[in-house]
Amino acid sequence: MGIEVRTFGTLADGTKVECCTLKNTNGMTAELLTYGCRIARLFVPDRNGKMENVVLGHDTLEEYATGSDLQGALVGRYANRIGGAKFTIGEKTYEVYKNEGENSLHSAPGGFQDKVWRIKRSTNDDDAPSVTFAYHSPDGECGFPGNVDVEVTYTLSTDNALIIEYRAKTDAETPFNLTNHSYFNITGNPSKDILSLEMQLNADAITESDDGLIPTGKLLPVENTPFDFRKPKTIGQDIHAQDHLLKLCGGYDVNFVLRPSDGVQKAGEIYDQASGRRMLVFTDLPGIQIYTANSFSPGMKGVGGVPMKPHRAICMETQFYPDSVNHPEFPYENLKPEKPFHSTTIYKFTID
Repeated sequence: MGIEVRTFGTLADGTKVECCTLKNTNGMTAELLTYGCRIARLFVPDRNGKMENVVLGHDTLEEYATGSDLQGALVGRYANRIGGAKFTIGEKTYEVYKNEGENSLHSAPGGFQDKVWRIKRSTNDDDAPSVTFAYHSPDGECGFPGNVDVEVTYTLSTDNALIIEYRAKTDAETPFNLTNHSYFNITGNPSKDILSLEMQLNADAITESDDGLIPTGKLLPVENTPFDFRKPKTIGQDIHAQDHLLKLCGGYDVNFVLRPSDGVQKAGEIYDQASGRRMLVFTDLPGIQIYTANSFSPGMKGVGGVPMKPHRAICMETQFYPDSVNHPEFPYENLKPEKPFHSTTIYKFTID
């Protein structure tokens, strides 16, 4: 039980990347990399007690470091999209890198997912082992103003929850939106698609978006649409519906508007009837981006060399709405010196 640290690999510039393994008293295990502060493996029992990895990942550091790979990564300084790859603070307009048409996606390249974080502290506690990663983002990184210091703490609880706590502070106002970009497949079999999983979301609306997936500012009710997951239904039930956004994306890639809450609330859950695994998602953030892994880079392979193919995973990314920096009507504010950032996301696993 507790924590183990080992070398996972070395980047081309000679920087060593470490892997921290957390294990609780139930045998649930999380392997976390300092590269991208990412979840590389997450072993969870099924109803028969069989431990299987429920996130996609790679065997080698080289695979993670090719391009802007997001498997399991902590994404920032601004996760999701910024329309026109620009934003304004006061009288000044800032431009960031355009990596998706005219827009910016996940602050790539050079975002938090591409950085080597340091291990700041760890708690070798059998009841709740944890590790905290830290990163200093300098003023001007990826085009964003302000020096930002970020900490992310991963804790494994005794009731099989992976708790993620985000903290940050800045010396100048800056856009800030973090998310974890794990690709979950709770069947435990990366060769099996996730379309038969049941999903339920505590969301009555989605953010309407244009063809570049940039919000228009309008919220669309989910009632009588393929986006209605207020009651459990399989992910595949409506994924091929005659809907423009679904056809454009090849599946779900949309921000769901969570019901307002003053603190951490249940955002939703997914359930695999075959294994009995259920994953519940909790957050204090206002949105959750649901992405059904609609495409991968050609030839991309996962653990054990298993090909990564569409719809073999689902991302449940808790965050602020996309392009919130350009929508004052959205529930969001920039990170400011006088108000440090603190947020919690929980992925909890139960067995039915």
